[in-house]
Amino acid sequence: MSDSLFVGVDLGGTSIKVGLCNETGDLLRTYEGPTQASDGADAVLSNIAAYVRELVPPGTAEWEAVVGVGIGIAGFLNIPEGIINFSPNLPFKDVPVKGIMEEKLGKPVKINNDANVAALGEAWGGAGRGVRNCVCYTLGTGVGGGVILNDRLIEGASGMAGELGHITIVPDLEAIQCGCGRMGCLETVSSATGIIRMAKDAVARGDKTSLALVEEELTAKHVIDAAKDGDEAAARIVSRAAFYLGKSMAVVALVVNPERFIIGGGVSKAGEYLFAQIREAFGKLTPANATAGVEIVAAELGNNAGVVGAAGLFLRA
Repeated sequence: MSDSLFVGVDLGGTSIKVGLCNETGDLLRTYEGPTQASDGADAVLSNIAAYVRELVPPGTAEWEAVVGVGIGIAGFLNIPEGIINFSPNLPFKDVPVKGIMEEKLGKPVKINNDANVAALGEAWGGAGRGVRNCVCYTLGTGVGGGVILNDRLIEGASGMAGELGHITIVPDLEAIQCGCGRMGCLETVSSATGIIRMAKDAVARGDKTSLALVEEELTAKHVIDAAKDGDEAAARIVSRAAFYLGKSMAVVALVVNPERFIIGGGVSKAGEYLFAQIREAFGKLTPANATAGVEIVAAELGNNAGVVGAAGLFLRA
């Protein structure tokens, strides 16, 4: 058995997390430090290099076994060239990260979208282990996604494959504008932001709901907990989010025919209350041949999905 090792970097706006994985996707250990984005791109990249060296000291047998370093980042990327064109929370504009980091570390480097690497992490070392075809949804502030077919991450011509949150899924009469500028995206109803918006709308309309009594800033968890406690307005909101998730899966199933859908992110913590409704919608809206044997399951890796998936860019992408 090979002793190859892989380093993954989850580059966030406030912190950088690095992890070391073996070739079967097991996370051996992690290290985390501040991003210090206000100090500029050069400082951020120097921090990445420092944290990688802290994780795996150069000159050791482990360092020699490292095949490469993968980096996951939110933003607009030129993946083949390894360039970050723009990132919303980081001081990067047309920065050739791949080349700079290869020079700093002396190891091959790959970059990819944060949602893609989270999906890859689950496929390689999490809820997708043993499955060659799966689709991952991340339900957080937005809706991220990633598609794994025949054990490979699908990027598409310009790296936009798997942008599941921007599938136009809500009918025109119900649609609102998404942050991307288009109308009716899945993200507008099934993200934490969408759930909170619908809850605030219900309160503003004067709907009878316990959410009107929440004194602190309203969160998706407030809505989900209220729904579980029998609040009818909150239950309608969660059901709407689940329905459109299931509807989007019905579309995706007919395009890529996965064996498993994996759902992660903060909203997924609603658990079986949410998942049962997603499965029901998916079953009703999808032809039988495309639903046979398909599982809809929770993600397993939590906050470690990014580092595992970034490490996996050298094996599964």
